[in-house]
Amino acid sequence: MHVCAAKNAQKHEFAALIFKMIPSIRVFLRSGKEIPVLRFHPWVFSGAIARTEGQPEDGDLTSVHDKSGQLLGIGHFHHGSIAVRLISFGPANLNEVDFWADKLRTAYDARLAALPQISDALNGGALTAFRLVHGEGDGLSGLIVDVYGQTAVVQCHSIGMHRQRALIAAALQEVLGKNLWAVYDKSVESLPPKYAETQQNGYLWRATEHTEDSAIVNENGVQFRVDWVNGQKTGFFLDQRENRLLLAQYAPGKTVLNAFCYTGGFSCYALQAGAQLVHSVDISPRAIALCNENTDLNTPFEGKHEGFAEDVIKFLKNTEQAYEVVIIDPPAYAKSLEKRHNAVQGYKRLNAEALRKVAPGGIMFTFSCSQVVDRELFYHTVAAAAMEVGRPVRVLHHLSQSPDHPVSLFHPEGSYLKGLVLYVE
Repeated sequence: MHVCAAKNAQKHEFAALIFKMIPSIRVFLRSGKEIPVLRFHPWVFSGAIARTEGQPEDGDLTSVHDKSGQLLGIGHFHHGSIAVRLISFGPANLNEVDFWADKLRTAYDARLAALPQISDALNGGALTAFRLVHGEGDGLSGLIVDVYGQTAVVQCHSIGMHRQRALIAAALQEVLGKNLWAVYDKSVESLPPKYAETQQNGYLWRATEHTEDSAIVNENGVQFRVDWVNGQKTGFFLDQRENRLLLAQYAPGKTVLNAFCYTGGFSCYALQAGAQLVHSVDISPRAIALCNENTDLNTPFEGKHEGFAEDVIKFLKNTEQAYEVVIIDPPAYAKSLEKRHNAVQGYKRLNAEALRKVAPGGIMFTFSCSQVVDRELFYHTVAAAAMEVGRPVRVLHHLSQSPDHPVSLFHPEGSYLKGLVLYVE
């Protein structure tokens, strides 16, 4: 009897624990709409919801159930097309530091497997900048964390994730240890506008008030200054790391155009590799200033560098220079399906103008980071541009994002960056 009583007590205790992990806001799905969730897709669309218990507000923790009431997962609610971003498939207490620390450790282990050189990143090793969390690719929909030296930069894309930023900062300290000096929140630019108006970027934690607002990072022997306070996104585009390294193979002795250069990632790699001439073009004077600063960090080099604060299309139309290597890496032309057609036309015009400036026998790196323009559509768009220009083109490489930007097998939408390396006759 005593054994049975103990077992029953354990069952009740376990049931009570599970109940505490389930939020008071509950969403129940229509019949059959649970299938994507059972296949570990983290998005629950509004059209899949049959009914809701409670009065959810944007950012509320919400449990998701199938038609019969079986718990499927827990996530953040938002009034919109994506109604719930699941963070856990099953019961979990998202209000505990331990939950976030476990998630971050798993993400860090994945980075060590793909990029073992980051093991010394916080101590000034050969690779001191990497993405620790890549949203859905790490089971943390709505969260980006980039590490620059001793600073972790957090960028939240959902209100629910932003509300838990203090827990995330505490978990980062636990996982990254004493070599982490600061956690900076850079979320305002990526949050829903009305909510963002009530928020501001700033440090969530600092080991010392004298922490710098920028850092010089190392990447494959190339140095960059990263300004997470004033820079775009979290301060630097880490997703092109392997593609920059590939460019270095094609750059020695060549004339190079880096269009949409931002802080000059491709430009610095080309110069370090021995390019004869590098022209960096960006419409932002501040971007050109940062690009010039980064090229100065990497002197001496044998080639010549010049930055142009100009519109890329106008520059391509007006320049008489033919380049042996051209890099076209524009910002996202479309962030919604409604704008995809216009984006495709924009990519076609841009690539046609760029192809006209590639010297015979030259190389062109061309990219799209628009998630709604998939690989096949991008390929056909570039092919249409080549046909318009009337030049034979061969594909040498198909490119994607760096391995610290992983894609969940169950969330293919996370594969946003696509690129081609072309040989142009």
